[in-house]
Amino acid sequence: MIRVGILGCGRIGQVHARTLRAMDGATVVAVSDHFPDAAEALAKTCSAEVRSTEEIIASDDVDAVIVGTPTDTHFAIIEAAAKAGKAIFCEKPVDMSAENIRTLISIVEYAGVAFFTAFNRRFDPNFANVQQRITAGEIGDVEIVTILSRDPTPPPVSYIESSGGLFRDMMIHDFDMARFLLAEDPVSVYAVGSALVDPEIGKAGDVDTAAVTLTTASGKICQISNSRRATYGYDQRIEVHGSGGMLRAANVLENTVDVATAEGFRAAPTLNFFLERYEAAYANEMKAFIAHLSDASVPVPGIKDGLQAQVLADAAQQSLETGQPVAV
Repeated sequence: MIRVGILGCGRIGQVHARTLRAMDGATVVAVSDHFPDAAEALAKTCSAEVRSTEEIIASDDVDAVIVGTPTDTHFAIIEAAAKAGKAIFCEKPVDMSAENIRTLISIVEYAGVAFFTAFNRRFDPNFANVQQRITAGEIGDVEIVTILSRDPTPPPVSYIESSGGLFRDMMIHDFDMARFLLAEDPVSVYAVGSALVDPEIGKAGDVDTAAVTLTTASGKICQISNSRRATYGYDQRIEVHGSGGMLRAANVLENTVDVATAEGFRAAPTLNFFLERYEAAYANEMKAFIAHLSDASVPVPGIKDGLQAQVLADAAQQSLETGQPVAV
């Protein structure tokens, strides 16, 4: 039985708690949050104790911690948890600074603890199926990957100001997905972006509409398109073209019913929120983490995957600012 402490009782902490409650091999022992009411509410649903973050990290009855706190708290929590011998499940990004992540890699490796970076989209059943079929050689050698991620509406500008920017906050999932599908690290990043959805986002120093081209050493290409606006719902698609064919994962809709009238064919809307769209992915990633701990295998994606995505995000921001491709 893996005994878990949840650090951060907001939306994502609640999602992970639901998965853990339904598992036979894990249990939530304690939770913590900056807001006492949030901690009390989640503790009640899990039959867990409310403790401080420091108490959870020091607790002998906690084997692993879920880090779902704001990103600027991650470094101190990860350092303390690693030194206390706890396995770590960390929401993206690991840290806003690639240098800080490199420091954490040294700390985690020295401590010898398991570390899982929560790039949940790898565990989406559809995206995972595409990757498995690429690996099986179904479409030959990968030549070009296309990733589209568009949110229904932008977050508040107050969030934008502290998020680290679109590349580090939103597109970082797509950078990891690019590596997942290409099976090769990009060596060049070229980015363009604009504030077309909300002028206030531009005034805050960010973009809300962006495209990035990644190129690998062997010449494989990945194109990523992001927008903070999609009038038709949450748009999440991938396409992989190879020497022997193409694999594509379409949007997940509210239902599979089509209607045909004199005006044409009409399908259901897309799922409109990331928690709904990636419900299965969140559950699958937590199950994978617990399975890694149970059989003492190395968690994937790990902390180095978190670093690689951050490096690509930093390069995209640099490319946007300079107007030039950036080597990585």
